[in-house]
Amino acid sequence: MPAALTDSAGDQRTGDPAGRPLYRRLVRDEFGVIAVLVVIVVGVGLFHPDFLRTGNLLSITHNTVYVGLMAGGIVFPLAMREVDLSVGGMYALCMVVGAVLIRDGLGTWITLPAMLALAALLGALNGVVTTYMRLPSFIVTLATAMLFRGAGLALADGKQITDLPQNDSFFTFLGGNSGGVPTAVWFFVVLIAALTVMFTRTRFGARVRAIGSNPEAAEFSGLPVARTRIAALSLSGLMAGAAAVFSLAFFMAGDPTVGQGYELTAIAGAIIGGTPLAGGRGSVVGAAVGCLILSVVASALAFFQVPINWTTFATGGVILVAVGADTLLRRFRNPRSAGA
Repeated sequence: MPAALTDSAGDQRTGDPAGRPLYRRLVRDEFGVIAVLVVIVVGVGLFHPDFLRTGNLLSITHNTVYVGLMAGGIVFPLAMREVDLSVGGMYALCMVVGAVLIRDGLGTWITLPAMLALAALLGALNGVVTTYMRLPSFIVTLATAMLFRGAGLALADGKQITDLPQNDSFFTFLGGNSGGVPTAVWFFVVLIAALTVMFTRTRFGARVRAIGSNPEAAEFSGLPVARTRIAALSLSGLMAGAAAVFSLAFFMAGDPTVGQGYELTAIAGAIIGGTPLAGGRGSVVGAAVGCLILSVVASALAFFQVPINWTTFATGGVILVAVGADTLLRRFRNPRSAGA
């Protein structure tokens, strides 16, 4: 087995020994971004207690599900030094395709795997073009983002598709509540946990991290770089498809204009959560929490009645603060890897 695959958490690369002091071992990779989230939520709650109401917090979390799923999937290509800018367009196209299939009589529960399969294939297409045409994934996915969104607009004739059987169990279950919590939130937690296990505890995840750490060494050691890149981009697409499924179930309509800017928000959430563009490491949980931070900030601005023109400015500031705080915490946790 190549030596790169024996590194289950990046410790070999960073030189982080198991015998480091206890107080450093207790500071996990995700602690910084989670601390930022808690501070923001509690801080806003001190000024506006209604912000801490269960209904509001659940609403914020539910609104995060769609872009949060994309961010969880984007961690894999980012950890390989690849960028997927097509997830927003893919999300819109899959929603429209799902709505068209349901409107034309295909069973809703049959439509669900069809949407997921389409998304995975579109992601694999990104990987194939990037790998075998030797083009930067940034350029490829920028182009396919426009292709996917354009296809969705053409298929829907630029309009929302709303004439769907809204009493179907697909909409009432996936778009409704379970135990007082939106069903999509439960699935969000499960999928983020599954992606975390895949990234940190499987051979595929180890390959992703090894290739991102040193692509040349990974290829020299015999790792299937091309196949892993295609699989990572396919997984990113699959998560965009999952987001489309829950969005279609909740909104009960296929809108070809939705998801604009989601790809940048997802990438920002992943970076806030500790997945650097330099590759080699990442955190699916951190990406989800990073997206939660952005949603909390957007909601907080509404509570403080901040003019909408300042929303983008405030969001950018939060990204800088969150990334800076996380970087400082990582340096505290392992000073020897600070320059890595």
